[in-house]
Amino acid sequence: MQFLYPSFLWGLLAVSIPLIIHLFNFRRTRKVLFTNVAFLKSVNTQTSSFRRLKHLLIMAARMAFIAALVMAFAQPFLPSSNGVGLKVGGISSLYIDNSLSMQNELDKKSYLDKAISKVEELLTAFPQDARLQLITNDFSSEEHSLGNPQQLKDRTTSIKFTHTARSFDHILKRQSSLAAKHNSQGGNQYLWFSDFQKSTAGDLTKLKIDTSSRLFLVPVQAKALQNVFVDSVWLSTPFVREMQVNQLSVKLFNTGERAVDNLQVKLFMDEVQVSSSIVNIGAKSSANAQFSFNVQGKGFKKARISFDDSPITFDNDYYFVLNAAPTIKVLHLFGQQATAAKYIPAVFNNDSVFVFNSYSASNVDVGLFKSANLVILEGVQSIEGSMKTALQDFVRAGGSLLLIPHSSPNTGSYNSFLGTYNIRNVQTKELAVDEKLPLAEPLKSSSFFIDIFDHSTQQELIQMPVQGATIAWQGVAEKLLSFRNNQPFLSVALGGAGKVYLVASPLDTQFGDFARNALFVPIMYKIAALSVTQEPVAYSFEQNTIKLILNNLPQLNSNKQVMFKLRNKALEMIPVQNLVGKELTIELPKANQLNENQSILSGYYELLLDGKVERILALNHDDNESQMDFYSADELKSIFKANKNVAVFDKIDDTDFVSTFKEQNFGTSLWKYFIVLALLFLAIEILLVKLLK
Repeated sequence: MQFLYPSFLWGLLAVSIPLIIHLFNFRRTRKVLFTNVAFLKSVNTQTSSFRRLKHLLIMAARMAFIAALVMAFAQPFLPSSNGVGLKVGGISSLYIDNSLSMQNELDKKSYLDKAISKVEELLTAFPQDARLQLITNDFSSEEHSLGNPQQLKDRTTSIKFTHTARSFDHILKRQSSLAAKHNSQGGNQYLWFSDFQKSTAGDLTKLKIDTSSRLFLVPVQAKALQNVFVDSVWLSTPFVREMQVNQLSVKLFNTGERAVDNLQVKLFMDEVQVSSSIVNIGAKSSANAQFSFNVQGKGFKKARISFDDSPITFDNDYYFVLNAAPTIKVLHLFGQQATAAKYIPAVFNNDSVFVFNSYSASNVDVGLFKSANLVILEGVQSIEGSMKTALQDFVRAGGSLLLIPHSSPNTGSYNSFLGTYNIRNVQTKELAVDEKLPLAEPLKSSSFFIDIFDHSTQQELIQMPVQGATIAWQGVAEKLLSFRNNQPFLSVALGGAGKVYLVASPLDTQFGDFARNALFVPIMYKIAALSVTQEPVAYSFEQNTIKLILNNLPQLNSNKQVMFKLRNKALEMIPVQNLVGKELTIELPKANQLNENQSILSGYYELLLDGKVERILALNHDDNESQMDFYSADELKSIFKANKNVAVFDKIDDTDFVSTFKEQNFGTSLWKYFIVLALLFLAIEILLVKLLK
């Protein structure tokens, strides 16, 4: 038998009080003289013996009453069945997982509600002066202080789902560091109530637990559940066209053990449904849904993919933003007029997306380069002087350059210019009629061609252009198109923040039919589209920072502090931010950095500057939370089998969970029995006083 509060055993000294009273009875006796001394002596002897017995019994009852009462206050208990119970001097830290995966339901009750109800029931097992701590994924300031069972029970009523998932390594470190502030001696207890989702748990084998402390794992689930989520979205064209049919592809993933049939997936644009698709997804696999839509008006469009999938609902909507008909500024500089007047203007002049200007390379203001996204240098024999310097500055600043060579270029100037981009040994080639060769098919799955070839043409053979080459080169540039002898025809090289595209021959028909092939226009469009900074259509909450290029910022006063805000419906916040030139870096706030009753939800967020909307952002939950695969109790036991100070319960929904936990870790409490004994001895004393007269 052990005691929860052994210091109360000093109260056993009070047992001596009845003994002292009995031994030192200072009451004075009176002598009474009688004539028949022998008779009175006999009567007096019998009365003293009876009175002595009565006093001894009353004294024993009083001493037993005091002893039983002291034992009750010391709260004796039999040690736990595992021999290692909760330590009285330590801190008991309870973690409740309130991540979004805890929306799973069991018996029509969410995992979070089950965890909270069991924690509230477990709190009744702790004494009122126990030092307890409650933490969640919010990592709020309330977690720094300790509380009693009632205070923790009050806090459980305010626990809500949060978008922030934590690995268990972070959870243990936080519990340990907070507990160390109040108890540096160790011997603490950590209790985890979680679904133990594998995708967010981290590496459990690397958890380092203080040998003087104990860890209790309480799984809130028993099996993996069904869930469908959006993996990615992409356009079949480089950008959204106004008043034309656009194609959107959506990849959906099914985490369940059974297939999902006839799932209706809807596409919304500015909260109006514009398309829908029916998709079948196999067990633990993915499938693509295709949507056709058109838009009216330029600018950012709020798009959303939506479907019904219960009970996990937090990822049933995927938000993203499409920039419809973005303005792309194309500057065309020509040297050979016959070539220039034919193909390039025909591609870019008849599309409202492009702001197209064409000038003679010998008579152009190089200052125009600063406002262009794409510069096409066609048929220029030499790249020298101020044009060379301006083009290098343009590429270094992030612009894209497409170089279509002269029929007989000055290889010295070409090598001098292109050598900066690791394109070396540029040589001219005499082109004969029989030297024209078909180009090899491009890699359709490459990042450049992925949205040029839609799903219907990915497996089809395409008619490739027959082309000759007037120049050849070597270097580290990526080959986008090549001849069948593996010589490059169209390559791209990086230069600073920009790109340089190089074609092997002019576009005139005497050199081949590339400019008349079906690939020509989409390739030109893709080069133009990539000349504009391609920002993600959506962002994840898991991203610490978001970087944005704001090209249309107004002239800012250098003496005025620039302050951007994020606004979503009723929520408005000022994130940590840094503006350098046109690049804005913002840091997404965590759940514990928000004010009371605030929360970051999936959806659209307006980026505001002085009350004006500069950009619309879409934020979604990371797909790690959507992976419905969990550690079972047996798996957890296997992982921690070598750690004697880690205990794993089978599952939380056992009806005898709390009683089992008490028995294993608090032992069998005996204080109630001693209260009964104290009352029994008090009753015996009363009976002795009244009956033995």
